[in-house]
Formats: sequence, structure tokens, C-alpha cells
Amino acid sequence: MAEPPLFSARIDRQLAGVHAFSAFVAATLVSTARRPFYANEILQQCYEVGVRTLPLATLTGLITGMVFTEQSRPSLASFGATSWLPSLVTLALVRSLAPLVTALVCAGKVGSSIGAELGSMKVTEQIEALTVSAVNPIKYLVVTRTIATTFMVPVLTAYFGFVAFLGAYFNVRSHEGTSWIAFVKNGFGSLDVLDVGSAVVRAVVFGFTIGIIACWSGVSATHGTQGVGRAANGAVVQSMLAIFVLEILIVQVISLVRSL
Repeated sequence: MAEPPLFSARIDRQLAGVHAFSAFVAATLVSTARRPFYANEILQQCYEVGVRTLPLATLTGLITGMVFTEQSRPSLASFGATSWLPSLVTLALVRSLAPLVTALVCAGKVGSSIGAELGSMKVTEQIEALTVSAVNPIKYLVVTRTIATTFMVPVLTAYFGFVAFLGAYFNVRSHEGTSWIAFVKNGFGSLDVLDVGSAVVRAVVFGFTIGIIACWSGVSATHGTQGVGRAANGAVVQSMLAIFVLEILIVQVISLVRSL
């Protein structure tokens, strides 16, 4: 006779899923420090995550910088403060836009790719074949991809910020005729260590989140080819939701640190 549910069948399944995901994260963290390290696979995944995302990051960053500057100009112009545009754009990019938009781009492109790839391997029993071959699938598949996203998302964030900064400069140059030296001086003069540090922390946390959630969606795929599509979709949706939640939490922590 089956035991009655603790709360309800649906809530019990959700709690079991949270427990399984927590165990998955713990196993990934433990495996990270153990040999072998599969350096070649990590480099390959860094290439997949970083280099293949550059075109999309370039286009998105350029448009973000130009559009944000264009939309901010009327508000500053009403106060006669268009000279503050470089500072405003730089602060917005470093404090929030660059890490957040880069993470969302990577969640859409990289997360879906990892989820679909591992989901396909799961439903075709390739992951079980690795276990039979004495290869730890967590170590070979999950750790390598999570390390790649954790490392490459900050790199892409810096690249995105630079491209967006260029886009903002092109816009300001076309309207106010500001020189590059003056734009850089005014922009970076308003930054402090906490701004840069918070951007790095955001990027690292977002990168790890994308990697671990995408891998979990892939290795937990079921029900054949439909499961592969659900894994890819789940990787994107869950990663983006987690990114927004983490952004709220990080903003609150940083605000608390600034108030000390």
C-alpha cells in the first residue's frame, strides 16, 4: 500500500525535485576538485560558450549602448545635463546592464544548447554508456560545462560592456561631438571599486547558474525526443528566472554594503 503524500502529490514532487537538484549541485561542486580535470573538454566548452556567442554579444551590446544613450538624452537635456551622459551610461552598464543582458543572452543561446545536447544524450542512453565505460558523467559533462559558463560569462560581460560603451560613444559623438578621451574620462571617473566588484560577482554567479541549471535540465530529460525539447526550453526559462531572482538579491546586498 502506497504511503499517503506528506502535503499533496504535486507539492511532494516539487520538494523531491528541489532535493534532487540540491544533491546534483553538491555532486558537481565536489567533483570539481577531483581528478581528472578534462582540460581539453573545458577549453572546448569555453570555445562553444564564448567564441560562438561573440557575434550575438557584439550586436546586442552595440544596440544596447546606442539605444540606452538615445533614450536617456531627452531626460538629461530637460535639465541641461547632457554632459552627464557618459557617466550615466557607464554606471548603468557596469552596475546592471552588462552583466544582466549578457547573462540573458547566454541563457538563451548557451543554456538551450547545453540542455538540448545533454537531453539528447540522456534519452539515447549515452550518459549511461559513459558510466559503463568508467567515466563519471557529472565530471565529464556537467563540471566541464559549468566551469566554462562560470568563466566565460564574465569575459563576455566585459566584452559586452566595451561594445556597448562604444555604441554609446558613437551616439554621443554624433550629437554632442564629444571626443573619445573626454568621453572615457567622464565615464570612468564616476566608477568605484564596488561598482566593478559587483559586476564581476554578478557575472560569475550568473555564469554558474546558467551552467548548472542547463546541465540539470539536460540530464533530467525524459520521454524521448519531446523530452529534449522540454529540456532546452526548461534550461532557458529556469535560467532566466533564476537570473532575475539573483539580480534582486544581489542588488539588495550591494545597497546594504553601500549604506554601511
